[in-house]
Amino acid sequence: MGTLRVGIISANWGAFAHLPGWRAVPGVEVVGICTSRRETAEAAAARCGIERAFWNAQEMAADPDIDIVDCGTRPSIREAMVLACLRNGKHVYNAIPFAASLDGARTLHDAWRRSGTVAVVDAFSEWLPAHRLAREMLDDGYLGRVFGGTCVFNMSLFNTLNPHFPYNWFAQPGLGVSAVRNLGSHALHMLTYLFGNVEELVAHDGRLLDEWRSPDGQSIKAETNDFANMLLRFTSGLVIQFQVSWNAPLGLGWYLDMFGSNGRMLVQAPSFPTSRDTTLHAGRLGDAGLERIEIPERLLRTSEIGIDASSKIQPSHAMALSMHAMAQAIRGEGKARPDFDQAWEVEKLQEAVRRSAAEHRWVRPDEIT
Repeated sequence: MGTLRVGIISANWGAFAHLPGWRAVPGVEVVGICTSRRETAEAAAARCGIERAFWNAQEMAADPDIDIVDCGTRPSIREAMVLACLRNGKHVYNAIPFAASLDGARTLHDAWRRSGTVAVVDAFSEWLPAHRLAREMLDDGYLGRVFGGTCVFNMSLFNTLNPHFPYNWFAQPGLGVSAVRNLGSHALHMLTYLFGNVEELVAHDGRLLDEWRSPDGQSIKAETNDFANMLLRFTSGLVIQFQVSWNAPLGLGWYLDMFGSNGRMLVQAPSFPTSRDTTLHAGRLGDAGLERIEIPERLLRTSEIGIDASSKIQPSHAMALSMHAMAQAIRGEGKARPDFDQAWEVEKLQEAVRRSAAEHRWVRPDEIT
């Protein structure tokens, strides 16, 4: 198989973070970029040095000269784009949240299973060096039998409104977003990567701020949930308490503390986890405390991609590793991850959160079909 040709839908985050990721993968070329208007598409193509501009996502999905479509726009309008890509035999790199609703996620998952294509979601945290090392240590039995832990993913995105922030539309209902669906998607992908399937959960899902206000008095009415707490019981018996918010004052960032019969591990980052800023501390029974674990060079840089963990655009490093695995899977070498099977399992967890909060009970994901 020759060069894999990529089209990107989104001239914002797609051009900023995804484009450097794709360009770091050998044997891949970004040949198209799509926005909703001709003038912005042509401007983005010129600015980014991309050959072709599209202003109709359906045309990009049907184009015979594109192999992979990177779909990165609002989940409420992205579903139709992903379906068009799958119908046309395109491989898909899909944004988070996976879909706008459970029904939409089911439709995407079923369409993918019929398509025979390779499709992954942009839950790239499992590719971060500290997370990969934590998984290796867990697999090697560092903690022994894993008993429990605490996960917190709290950020302060809208506590002080910035009228120019590109994600202020997160306040609007009906678009498939919330703290659980956005930040929570990333966290749930990470937790299931480390610990396996969730057997049941109980949750609260609510809203801290009904209005987002800027220092100059501008305001936005908030109609989406921004704060959730839950207990996750995994099939292994492990119980994790998990809190997520995008409106936590002075948000802690990413924090995962886990302990077992032999010791404890702590993974943390001051904001959204990245390759450079995510650290790992660990200790065993009998140690004086936790010590920082140095990340080995093999996880920080590899000849497989053209950027390393010190990349200026931090998300691009882990994305590039995921994109590389996707390209290899398209060529019949290895497995892409996290794929649409995993995305569907996480979608069921999010539906379980919704049902648990509404019905005040433990909910099993296997109730959801």
